[in-house]
Amino acid sequence: MKWDGYRAQLAVYAGGRMLLRSRRGTDMTASFPEIRAAALAQLPADTGIDGELVVWERDRLAFERLQQRLARRGAAAAQAAREWPAHFVAFDLVHRGDDVTGWPYARRRAAMEALFAERSLAAPFTLCPSTTDPALAREWLSWTAARVEGLCFKRLEEAYRGGVRSWRKYKVRVTTEAVIGAVTGSWSLVRGRRPPRHPTGGRSENGQ
Repeated sequence: MKWDGYRAQLAVYAGGRMLLRSRRGTDMTASFPEIRAAALAQLPADTGIDGELVVWERDRLAFERLQQRLARRGAAAAQAAREWPAHFVAFDLVHRGDDVTGWPYARRRAAMEALFAERSLAAPFTLCPSTTDPALAREWLSWTAARVEGLCFKRLEEAYRGGVRSWRKYKVRVTTEAVIGAVTGSWSLVRGRRPPRHPTGGRSENGQ
């Protein structure tokens, strides 16, 4: 399932150390003290999980709240954790006492489900739903009201490939980015200048 959040890796080390980092390697631990506290309380040392940080607000995912939290530290981060608590949606296991990235996905998934069961993991941890049933997958695509973006597909026999986009993604909504501008006064004053162009090469609506 594709969530509207921040991709993150969570690691718990021996000696009570925990690290939460983004896909690009940015340390986000201080911004989410509730995730750190829960990880140290619930997870064993030498555990690494790949997942997604999300914030729920009124039964839907609130990405804007997540963005606001990322810049907060210290007392401000603690206050934000009370107002907009984050959840960590786990979708892959990369370390459990040893490196398991070479295992096929089916085996890693089974090990992660066992970890959740054995440790009775609770909020803010959530196990990402996974299925091989096409009918159930189609049902999940109807969860758009909660801002679930779509589905991710992994091969059951595939090893974990860090830093490589080896999954297929299916988005419920197709979106694009655009820059919108305006001209005040007469358009003739800007004649002769190159009009803005759409990223795909198209001209602006008022381009002349």
